[in-house]
Amino acid sequence: MTSLEARTQNEDSGPGGYAAARLLLLHEKERSGPPRRAALARLTDDWLAGLFAAAAPPRGTALVAVGGYGRAELSPRSDLDLLLLHDGSADKAAVAALADRIWYPVWDLGLALDHSVRTPAEARTTAGEDLKVQLGLLDARHVAGDTALVAALRTTVLADWRNQAPRRLPELDELCRERADRMGELQFLLEPDLKEARGGLRDAQVLRAVAASWLADAPREGLDGARRRLLDARDALHLATGRATDRLALQEQDAVAQELGLLDADTLLREVYEAARIISYATDVTWREVNRVLKARSARPRLRSLLGGRAGGAKPPVERTPLTEGVVEMDGEVVLALTAKPERDAVLPLRAAAAAAQSGLPISLHAVRRLAAAAKPLPVPWPAEAREELVTLLGAGESTVPVWEALEAEGIITRLLPDWERVRCRPQRNPVHTWTVDRHLVETAVRAASLTRRVGRPDLLLVAALLHDIGKGWPGDHSVAGETIARDLAARIGFDRTDTGIIATAVRHHLLLVETATRRDLDDPATVQSVADAVGTLGTLELLHALTEADALATGPAAWSSWRASLVADLVKRVAGVLAGEPLPDPEAAAPSAEQERLAIEALRTGEPVLTLRTEPVVAEPEEPEPVGVELLIALPDRPGVLPAVAGVLALHRLTVRAAELRAVDLPTGIGAGSGAVLVLDWRVAAEYGSLPEAARLRADLVRALEGSLDIPARLAEREAAYPRRRGLTAPPPRVTVAAADSRLATVIEVRAQDAPGLLHRIGRALEGAAVRVRSAHVSTLGANAVDTLYVTRPDGSLLPDEEAVDLARTLEAALR
Repeated sequence: MTSLEARTQNEDSGPGGYAAARLLLLHEKERSGPPRRAALARLTDDWLAGLFAAAAPPRGTALVAVGGYGRAELSPRSDLDLLLLHDGSADKAAVAALADRIWYPVWDLGLALDHSVRTPAEARTTAGEDLKVQLGLLDARHVAGDTALVAALRTTVLADWRNQAPRRLPELDELCRERADRMGELQFLLEPDLKEARGGLRDAQVLRAVAASWLADAPREGLDGARRRLLDARDALHLATGRATDRLALQEQDAVAQELGLLDADTLLREVYEAARIISYATDVTWREVNRVLKARSARPRLRSLLGGRAGGAKPPVERTPLTEGVVEMDGEVVLALTAKPERDAVLPLRAAAAAAQSGLPISLHAVRRLAAAAKPLPVPWPAEAREELVTLLGAGESTVPVWEALEAEGIITRLLPDWERVRCRPQRNPVHTWTVDRHLVETAVRAASLTRRVGRPDLLLVAALLHDIGKGWPGDHSVAGETIARDLAARIGFDRTDTGIIATAVRHHLLLVETATRRDLDDPATVQSVADAVGTLGTLELLHALTEADALATGPAAWSSWRASLVADLVKRVAGVLAGEPLPDPEAAAPSAEQERLAIEALRTGEPVLTLRTEPVVAEPEEPEPVGVELLIALPDRPGVLPAVAGVLALHRLTVRAAELRAVDLPTGIGAGSGAVLVLDWRVAAEYGSLPEAARLRADLVRALEGSLDIPARLAEREAAYPRRRGLTAPPPRVTVAAADSRLATVIEVRAQDAPGLLHRIGRALEGAAVRVRSAHVSTLGANAVDTLYVTRPDGSLLPDEEAVDLARTLEAALR
């Protein structure tokens, strides 16, 4: 007993004494983790036992801790899960009065209480009807009162659980799956729920319950440590927030990391992810074993029936189906053959993994552990067979993931690819990303597996997909660092100098196509030529095109769309022409389209804006046409303020701008009033939600905006004020730079800012004030971040001198702040 606990026993046993002692305990810096949780449970036990004794309890009653409190794992803001057990012999009023004497002091302290009053028979009945109650009772622990009553309850509940396990475990498995679908996987969430997400504390509790059934047991290595790390993180979260929360929100992570003595929030997340990964892997293995055992049990009666009811006799031989050299399938899993000798066969781990992935089967825990413990190291560079087996593993598609996770859980991946350790469990704080860095790499390879028919070298595509973000474990530009690492790893895997160079180039430029297509003017010859110079060959371009799509699809739903796909495909077509020796067209010589000319004539004749909306279908697959947006054509007599007016009207109508091209069209005079100069705007837009507005409404608002009767800044300010903002999150300041695009058509300005309604309108107003002309604008939005690229000139169409361009960037940045 500690001095604090001894002092507490000598003080007032009421709420005040307990509250003070509890507060002292929670702020003892020298005691944290399991010792503090156990001490808090003992302190609470003593207080509740005192309340119980002071209430003069009737005979045949006991106070029982269940759930987390039953496990003596009290976090600072944990609920108290209590059962008042009685044998039914006492008067009901006396039992109710006893309950009040215990529950009310708990409530008076503001502690959350989950309570019940039951006889042992009622507890068993409720447990039989409610699986969560039964799980809580498996951790029942005596706090005060009749010890024998509690021991009898524990014995009967445990016996019931073991007898009913064949029926209740499938029900528990289904509950776990539903919870995982609802809460997500802890190891990939930026704001995970430490308890309810898959791989969290709830799953650790479930593994204990499965073990208690005696039907199957979880792999124990690392499991207790993983559970302890999650409990420590929850303790720190409770102390940092002062609230009973299990959600590790972004704004709390720095404080939680500090409470735990960790370097920063990323270190915290990596520890949490690592713990969740251990629990998730143990969960997968355990449920697979449960299902195997239940399937075998259900088959025994049928087998006895086929044998004529004889209970004896020899067991039927276990079928072992050969898959590849040294690897067989047995009982729905991939295992090592009896003749396999991993200590002599360095390729066996990759061969077994490839066979498992190609067969769509899990690799058994025993096989993976034997390979990890006994497999002979691969020589460097790898032999051709090892390289081919890695490519086969990566090319298996979705079934690659569980096999890769099994190898990673036992340290085989980091032994094969040492640089993998730096990206393992590394969080990605961009909410566009669904996965951690390592899982994103595997998911990219999975996506690339479906695109291998599009490239001449599928092996290079798959390996480049696996390595494209490998530089994220190092400081600086991850593409630059990744090129060096990928070159080393490709050589280690056994690729020759030429193939190694192609993989390294693909890693260096894996963002080139999508960033260029969405942020640069594809009609500018300098844009296409720069990509052609970086790529070098048609084969590398083909590889990059497939890698770009696989990378985006593996990032998350916000990273890829038919719109982006069409832009990248257009860029690839233009670059392929350059690489094939075809001349680039001169954008200055391009004549307006017939539709543009028609609208320009109408605008010149009437002296007012004319516009049309046209849906643009792009066919991603021949059978599945998908509309990717709307083309908005606007023609109006040239005048100041056009860009901010149009951008503001579109923002008011909740239309997202993807690209905008502005060009002056000279028409013969005499068509109508005016000089013959007409501005034609070709915009690509998409509705944020709902249907598109009518063209007549857009035109009417545009006329009002140009006349000054529609106050766009005020309307957008109202909209922005109504936008929900998350507490504690502060957007980084905008950044405006002059891009080194080598364009001879315009100066290229790049704006990076928090996406918000009317952002392009604010940019347009700033540009109008700076007396520059916008030739085109290209908008790229990923999550909450917008990257807008503007091609600007002086009013006479010339490029801005360097000093003027820098001044313009500063002016824009100041306006956006």
